[in-house]
Amino acid sequence: MAAVTTADVSGYLARLREGDAEHPPLAASSAGRAVVAVRGLHAFALAEGLAPDDPAKAVRPPAPPRRLPRAIPIADVERLLQIAGDSPVQRRDRALLELLYGTGARISEAVGLDVGDLDLDGEHGPADAGATVRLSGKGGRQRVVPVGRYARQALEAYLVQARPVLAACARPGHASRAVFLNARGGRLTRQGAWGVLRAAAGRAGLGDISPHVLRHSFATHLLDGGADIRVVQELLGHASVSTTQVYTLVTIDRLREVYAAAHPRALSPDGAAG
Repeated sequence: MAAVTTADVSGYLARLREGDAEHPPLAASSAGRAVVAVRGLHAFALAEGLAPDDPAKAVRPPAPPRRLPRAIPIADVERLLQIAGDSPVQRRDRALLELLYGTGARISEAVGLDVGDLDLDGEHGPADAGATVRLSGKGGRQRVVPVGRYARQALEAYLVQARPVLAACARPGHASRAVFLNARGGRLTRQGAWGVLRAAAGRAGLGDISPHVLRHSFATHLLDGGADIRVVQELLGHASVSTTQVYTLVTIDRLREVYAAAHPRALSPDGAAG
């Protein structure tokens, strides 16, 4: 083992990624697991005094390809938000989904909302700010996000006509300040909110939709509509704009699609995009 060099380990990783006549090339994740095993072996050998150094320490596993956020078309979002019925739970579900898409809130931020975090009349913010919600994100960072008309109307209907009914189900002395309540009058959990979204997606025929899909759709649709990336960064509560920039890749793909379909000279003579 002492004869193994860093170049040997690097070459091993390269062969895993490139493959040969007998072995197909491995994906970054599979090659990475193999390199992690090699690194662990050499680290153990060094710790046990079986080798004078660790030649694998400098060889990093390959980074997996960055997955683009999944966003669904606006038409699918509208189908998702179509919740029929006026029961307290149905009004709550409609308000929750409208808020998630209308503000880009994380699901933990939505279920963590207290009634005092809502300013649907625009009384506590700057002049002409309109309805807003105060969201508490990662690391305790707070941000104030505008609430659009559809989300505001759904929230108002829920708060006036449905939340009091759910709140009455709470045990005496256990009233909750939470905006979104469960059927027992307590705060709706993340798992409960996931269930709301999963059920709505099933009714809309959209398959498996996660809360982050709505957040990604919120950001992507804003950028498609011409919003500045710095504004989207603030709305999402990202500490760095580099985190938000992944959404621009989605938008560039969309721009290519629109360009290829709309521009008279976007296609080459053989019909392929130029």
